[in-house]
Amino acid sequence: MREGWYGDNYLVLFEDAAASLECAYGIANALPGYHLVGLLGWDDFIVEDAHGVSFTVPTVPLMGDYLTLCVLTDFPHALAPDDRFEGKIKWYVKPLIFGGDPNYGDNLSWVTQDQHIQLVNWWNKLYRHLAAGGEGMPAARP
Repeated sequence: MREGWYGDNYLVLFEDAAASLECAYGIANALPGYHLVGLLGWDDFIVEDAHGVSFTVPTVPLMGDYLTLCVLTDFPHALAPDDRFEGKIKWYVKPLIFGGDPNYGDNLSWVTQDQHIQLVNWWNKLYRHLAAGGEGMPAARP
């Protein structure tokens, strides 16, 4: 993995770990035909389609409806490392799609990659459950 600043954006490029993380995050089920590249600004995945075109998509909700063309160029070669954030992923305790506050404060925490995988999967499961007309919360949050 490689991570650091690209202009005003913090990028995490998964590189050799991309295939295993793609499986762990459930990218193939949520976005068939797309492959995981990394994280943009901690809030969005960077994915590529079969033609190598890059897109961003929110980590929650992880749905094709939210794909946006990603126009970063040369980002694998131009990252400025920042030891303060290495190995950490910003996470909104209550994701924005659920009404969480985007400002720094009580709704912000820093998590590990493993915690991020669990949180992304749990909140996406909840989103799909509610979108399908389900009520209540699934099993306890990680």
